[in-house]
Amino acid sequence: MKIPDYVENLIEKLEKAGYEAYIVGGCVRDLLLKKEPKDWDITTNAKPEEILKVLPDGKYENIFGTVLVPIKNKDKETEDVVEITTYRSEQGYSDRRHPDEIRFEKKLDKDLERRDFTINAIALRQKTGDRKQEIEIIDLFGGQKDVKKKIIRAVGEPVDRFKEDALRMMRAIRLSCQLKFEIEPKTQRAITKMAGGIKFVSKERVKDELIKILDSDRAYEGIMLLHDTKLLQYILPELERGVGVGQNKHHTYTVFKHSVLSLKNCPSNDWRVRFAALLHDIAKPQTKKMIKGDYTFYNHDIVGAKVTKKIMTRLKFSNEDIQKVTNLIKNHMFYYNVDEVTASSVRRLIVKVGKENLKDLIDIRIADRLGSGVPKAKPYKLRHLEYMMEKVQKDPISVKNLKINGDDLMPLLKIKPSPKIGAILDVLLSEVIEDPKLNNKKYLEKRSKELNKMEIEELRKKAKEKIEEKKMEDDKELKKGFYVK
Repeated sequence: MKIPDYVENLIEKLEKAGYEAYIVGGCVRDLLLKKEPKDWDITTNAKPEEILKVLPDGKYENIFGTVLVPIKNKDKETEDVVEITTYRSEQGYSDRRHPDEIRFEKKLDKDLERRDFTINAIALRQKTGDRKQEIEIIDLFGGQKDVKKKIIRAVGEPVDRFKEDALRMMRAIRLSCQLKFEIEPKTQRAITKMAGGIKFVSKERVKDELIKILDSDRAYEGIMLLHDTKLLQYILPELERGVGVGQNKHHTYTVFKHSVLSLKNCPSNDWRVRFAALLHDIAKPQTKKMIKGDYTFYNHDIVGAKVTKKIMTRLKFSNEDIQKVTNLIKNHMFYYNVDEVTASSVRRLIVKVGKENLKDLIDIRIADRLGSGVPKAKPYKLRHLEYMMEKVQKDPISVKNLKINGDDLMPLLKIKPSPKIGAILDVLLSEVIEDPKLNNKKYLEKRSKELNKMEIEELRKKAKEKIEEKKMEDDKELKKGFYVK
């Protein structure tokens, strides 16, 4: 267990001043899992004002007994912040979010009792003796055993823990996704029983936990846990409306099952793309109509983007994230047929979607296909679209690549705008294609003067042949990369 020197120094200073001090919470859990903690938290029996006497750089601007201590480098710049909190107990949670009363305690056990899960209720300190360093672990609720067994279990009575702070229900699911742990059955039953309490939690906190679930390696499992524990009906009721809603002959699964399977099969690691995969058919239940013996969902992409915007606005997502997700949903039904779609129509799609969103749009289509039970994630049509997108974005082999242009040539050669300028530029380009090192202004100016003295129609013809040949070579190489003909 490697505890940073600056954390040990803080504990040592508090102990030398006569106080107890332990690292506690998620950082201890991460140490036991042999992971590097992102944050370090210390708990102590010193009251906030006593902590500040020992550590005068700290700041105390809250009611929870938490002093923020900046960790500075040699240049006196803050590199990290350690939270040092006084042992405390909490009484009454009338709003299901905040304790009605906070009481500072003298004993560590009172502080550990108030924590959410056993794996987060372990305290640790490093005792330094004459000959060796010893680790002292305080584990009153079997947290170490649960870490080994990969179990998330509430401290004490689960219902009481979730009454105190309803967000803990989402946190249990989020930790399950991030750590790949299972939720202990009694704890999971309590989440289902208390699910309605999530309504009392601020939308920002719910949004933050949802992002962490979507960002984890088990995003699909997380959404299914939210569904199974009844939390999803309060967080994303629009998604729940797809439960049991059948589709047409092109779809094996119900709208809900297809949506969660699309999330499961989404190849992107970006939580926003995964969210778009989950919500891409969100409007199908309300756009479902029977026409000529089969169900249709006309404009479900347009309506779905509007529904998604309402969802994300309600949950306080940023405008940038809302724009990204709704853009992907609105355009996920883009039409593409190899024999019908032209380069200009692909350019229009790029303008509409945005160059930065092209890969994400392909990922949504792949997720959609695999979520429908289709075995081939990326058929020829999709590969051909990727090729066309790359092709129309590539800077074409043209005179624009030269380090000289027509505006440079006219004063240099003392000639007016004429076809001759284009002819000279074509010849220069053909030479640069042969030898890219020639693409420097000094050489091109000298060569332009030579070409200006020549009858260059024949040269121009040869130049054009060379340019077209190069374009065909480049296109052939590009096609190879996407396995298209």
